[in-house]
Amino acid sequence: MELAHTLPASEILEQFSVNESKGLSLEELSLAQQKYGPNGKPLWKLVLEQFDDLLIKILLAAAVISFILALFEEGEDRTTAFVEPFVILVILIINAVIGVWQERNAESAIEALKEYEPEVAKVLRQDKLGIQRIKARDLVPGDIVEVAVGDKVPADIRLTSIKSTTLRVDQSILTGESISVIKHTDPIPDPKAVNQDKINMLFSGTNIAAGKASGVVIGTGLNTQIGKQIVL
Repeated sequence: MELAHTLPASEILEQFSVNESKGLSLEELSLAQQKYGPNGKPLWKLVLEQFDDLLIKILLAAAVISFILALFEEGEDRTTAFVEPFVILVILIINAVIGVWQERNAESAIEALKEYEPEVAKVLRQDKLGIQRIKARDLVPGDIVEVAVGDKVPADIRLTSIKSTTLRVDQSILTGESISVIKHTDPIPDPKAVNQDKINMLFSGTNIAAGKASGVVIGTGLNTQIGKQIVL
């Protein structure tokens, strides 16, 4: 959600259908896990995903039909008739190889992210009362996360409430700012605001210098600001 900083916190919570005081329900959590998926997939699944596209399916069907028609060709034209399905299949195979290669590169970037992300996150979910500690990599967009002084931020988070007088964050790892930044929850109307100006956001890998707050996860893994920098 690139424009999460421009919207009121209540609207962000509504978009994720999450209650700030209760967190995601088991049903909502399951849907989010299916949508965003776990990090790391077996090779066979990556290959199959390359063909899970309507245009690719149409081309595959066209190749099969062309091949069947070529079988019924007679004479000198029979060999030529096999050229079309062969070319289509080669294109599909090349497309799949490129797709898998890109996915593997993304997974390598995810491994690099572990250097910046904490191992544990404090999250609020409806399956248990109160704050629970989970592996940070198991967070999904829509999760309600709590952070306090000394914590490393486990995901990109839109602040929904600050539970202390002030909240200061050291985000030098991402923005290069030499001093900690005071955060608030008010929307920032500028859709082109840079990370330094998004003072209602917490960014993955940054550190809480003072205060306590909670917010809703809007990006995990490579969909965080620091994840995008690693990919680049």
